[in-house]
Parts: sequence; C-alpha cells; structure tokens
Amino acid sequence: MNRIRELREDRDLRQIDVANATGIDQKTLSNYETGKTNPDSFAILRLADFFDVTSDYLLGRTENNLTDRQKVITALDSAQRSIQEVIKLLNNG
Repeated sequence: MNRIRELREDRDLRQIDVANATGIDQKTLSNYETGKTNPDSFAILRLADFFDVTSDYLLGRTENNLTDRQKVITALDSAQRSIQEVIKLLNNG
C-alpha cells in the first residue's frame, strides 16, 4: 500500500507514530507499506480516519483524497479562482 507510506512521509511521521495513533502494530504497518500483507477493513478505516482521507483514496481507487463536503467546495472554489486568473492573463496578453 504505497499510499500509506506516502501519507505518512508527507506528514513527516515515523511508522511507530502511526502505529501508536491507530493501534496497528508497527511491523504490521511496515508489511502494509511494503506490500507483504494487505490491511483488513478495520485497518483501512483506522488509517483513513487517522490520515483524514477516504478509504477509496487509501486503496488507490481514486485520486481524490477529500473527505468532507466543505473540503470539496473549498477545492472547487480554489480551482475556479485559478481558472479565472488564467483567463484574465490570456485576455490581457
């Protein structure tokens, strides 16, 4: 599960930090990250909650890691502003 490692490293966490926070054994977490074993549904939910991502994102089923409606709205507003800035630049250039 490369996403677990990516999420952990993006947050500058050690495996032991994630293990302590989620109740998942550090060796088990290591096995998930290396692909030796796959997390069960309990572990997927614990990790998704801990990292504040969807289980689909954690499993690689989507690139969208936004977990709630307000985050989606904020991301869309930001994208809309960026598009408007590009249009403004194109019209002035």
